[in-house]
Amino acid sequence: MLLRISPLMPLLLLATLLLAACRMDSQDVAPDALAQAPAEPPKDTPAQQAERGDGAVSTGPVATEARKPAEAMPTEWPTAKVTSGVAHVSCQAEYNTDEGDGAPLESLAFFSVVDALSPCQKGGVLRLRYQGKIAADFTDLVSRVADIAGRMGIHKRILDLDSAGGQVEDAIKAGDVIGAGGWTIWVREGSVCHSACVFVLGAGDNRMISGKVGVHRIIRMSSTATTRAELNEELRGVYDRVKDYLSRNGVAVAVADLMMTVPNRRLRLLSKEELQEYGLDGTNAAQDDLDRLQLMRRCGDDFVMRRDAFMRSFDSTCKKAGAGLDDMQACGLELRTQFGFPDDKCPADSPLSEFDRMADSDDAPVVLPETAGTAD
Repeated sequence: MLLRISPLMPLLLLATLLLAACRMDSQDVAPDALAQAPAEPPKDTPAQQAERGDGAVSTGPVATEARKPAEAMPTEWPTAKVTSGVAHVSCQAEYNTDEGDGAPLESLAFFSVVDALSPCQKGGVLRLRYQGKIAADFTDLVSRVADIAGRMGIHKRILDLDSAGGQVEDAIKAGDVIGAGGWTIWVREGSVCHSACVFVLGAGDNRMISGKVGVHRIIRMSSTATTRAELNEELRGVYDRVKDYLSRNGVAVAVADLMMTVPNRRLRLLSKEELQEYGLDGTNAAQDDLDRLQLMRRCGDDFVMRRDAFMRSFDSTCKKAGAGLDDMQACGLELRTQFGFPDDKCPADSPLSEFDRMADSDDAPVVLPETAGTAD
């Protein structure tokens, strides 16, 4: 039986293609050039933010050298639970279905995570919805879910994020895990990604933003400074680490400079244009370079040239103003045959390969060109 796919499924499954096609180069923008941008009114004091875990709170020791990302560190499984927020696991990219955000995940024991992800193995799509602050248990959540997803061969991973911030150090640790695991970060409509959450956002291979993203100054709660100069010296070490992290994730280090200028009682919301300029929206430039090099080694120069040509053609032919998502998908599926896709040597790396995998699944939804409609 043939079923139509939900409008939001193509949006996320097409993320890599659409965002790579319209990628913008990151540019450093001086903070003073953005001084007149909108900011939210004062809300809570730094102490209240720290008590809740919101904002961008730094409590760890300041390292004298930039910390290297722990890409090869094995995941350990001591007793752990999600306590700083609420997590759900879904095997569908969209949330406006009967399944909604999926099944809750609280225990992070090995077999609890295995049971939660097992239904997603056949379709190869995982959406992890997290609402809450960035803390050590969030890092445990992302690390363990990524570990099991890797073992199960679940390669389409979406972190559906809604967070007002939290601990800077934990955000960076979680970001290193995300950066090594091929995640799309989604800040959907009605959700936010503020302060320390921005570091998690920056680590995604792709970033899709419909909600609000904002930054402000890091709160150094463990500071022993008694003068502005002493506090600045402490923060210099934190910001050096932050800049190193942003740089290796293809995000403009101007984000760290901007955070230095925004009082922690305010929130500086970033516009769509600024998110693109800073490298926080769309394709991760650093990951795109790495993927391109790996793809050339795996599939050859001709494959990469044909893929690039397809993306340019898709952008000009299928991504028309007012086109529905189903229409774009149908157009892309038809267009790719002109460029020799799916490729016999590298079918999994071919554009829109996720739809080939769904077509091979007995109970997976299939959209044929003649059934395509206009998404709301």
